[in-house]
Amino acid sequence: MAERRIVAVTAGLGTPSSSRMLSDQLGVAVQARLQELGHDAALTTYELREYAVDIANAMVSGYAAPKLEALLNEVSDADALIAVSPVFSASMSGLFKSFFDVMDKNALDGKPVLVGATGGSARHSMVLDFALRPLFAYLRARVAPTAVYAAPDDWGAGSAGVLDLDGRVRRAGAELVALLGDAPAAKPRRAPSESLPFEELLAQIQPRS
Repeated sequence: MAERRIVAVTAGLGTPSSSRMLSDQLGVAVQARLQELGHDAALTTYELREYAVDIANAMVSGYAAPKLEALLNEVSDADALIAVSPVFSASMSGLFKSFFDVMDKNALDGKPVLVGATGGSARHSMVLDFALRPLFAYLRARVAPTAVYAAPDDWGAGSAGVLDLDGRVRRAGAELVALLGDAPAAKPRRAPSESLPFEELLAQIQPRS
């Protein structure tokens, strides 16, 4: 079977970071589920902090440096995306948002995406629904139903939080694979100059006598 290519991007600022830790767990869950179904799975993880200067320059110039352009192409060409952001000021990080701001608005059209976030308190978990989901809905991605948030109580050997986090991670990974399994083949995008006139579009939806 063809190998499934999974790309993960994480916006953690430290080394190691809780965002990278969550991203790695989600990636392992996705790979494990794909392998259960008989698929080969290649996972590549990118730390957005290593692209921070290029992302900032692209925001103000509209030009992506070769290193950033290569990452944007990797995300666009992937079969599925895992995206994890730390929570800053009750929202996704500016670095995370800026990366998707410089991305082509059609790059994630129809792509299966699994979102996650990390923060200092469980109260910030709502960022998944009021910040991350709307972002990827705007980009027309197919977001897995379960988004995963991890707070400090979710880390640590033997704690109840770890068991709960493991369950959410496995469920989210399985949901992403389910989306991946029935994802339609990418279709060539119509160039702007090839847009159909309104009359022709209307004719396609009018009932025929």
